Order: sequence, then structure tokens, then C-alpha cells
Amino acid sequence: MDNSETQLSVRRATRADLSCLLDLYQHLIAGDERPEDPVAREAFERFLAYAGSAIFLGEIGGVLVASCTLVVIPNLTRGARPYALIENVVTHGDHRRRGYGRTLLDRAVEVAWQAGCYKVMLLTGSQDPSTLRFYSGAGFMQTKTGFQKRRIAARPAI
Repeated sequence: MDNSETQLSVRRATRADLSCLLDLYQHLIAGDERPEDPVAREAFERFLAYAGSAIFLGEIGGVLVASCTLVVIPNLTRGARPYALIENVVTHGDHRRRGYGRTLLDRAVEVAWQAGCYKVMLLTGSQDPSTLRFYSGAGFMQTKTGFQKRRIAARPAI
């Protein structure tokens, strides 16, 4: 078997990836409302214009198997160094527990450090011990208390 068929390739999402990315997000929140194509394209265009931010894709043999989003946020504290937020970490259900999510998180953090960020944050709504171990194993520490107000109901606990 060719190495390109078994090794994860990581790159930034482009406009051409949008449909496959939306399909992958069904493995993040099954049954989540999929935006209409024009709405999704507009949101993606706004995202692409947001300096320092990226949606990272992991592919095996040209097939999208994992993704995570990095947003770099300007800041006026910490010497005006920005901080980053990672969101929408997902691996296709058929490709989990192979290190793909960790590889994407590592790439996102690397890009955040290159952007001068002083910290990288992520939140999870999951209480599943394996999910919490995954993030801890990727180097994230559970050191803050998070609060949120939601306009859309939270997904059911997994």
C-alpha cells in the first residue's frame, strides 16, 4: 500500500473543501442543521478573511477524515500578544483513535505560536472521560472555569 494512502496529510481548507467539510461535521454533531450552500459559502468567505485563522483538514488518500478550526484573536493584554481558540475538533467515526485529531491539534497550536499567541484555548461540552483524556494527552490543561450563554441549545452530552 502506498504511504500516501495510510499517512495523514494536513493542510488548510479551501473553498473547494466546503461540501466535504460540512459532511464531516455530521460526525461532530449528528443531525446538526446543515446550512444552505449560499449561507455556508458566505460564512466560509468571512472566515477566510479573518487574519491568522484557519480550518485544518486531515486527509488519508485524498479523503477528509479529520478537522479542527483555529481562530487567532487580537488582544491588548499580555504585551498585545493575541490568543487563539480551537473549535470544531472532529474525526470521522470510522477513523478515530489513530492519532489524527492529535496531529491536527498539534498543527493548530504550532500555527498559533507562529502567530505570536500567548495561549491557546479550547472548550468541550463532552463529559466523556476518553474525550477529556484526549485533550489532556494533547497537552491541554483543564485550568479554567468556562461559562457560556447559548442561543442554540447545547448538543446532548456524549
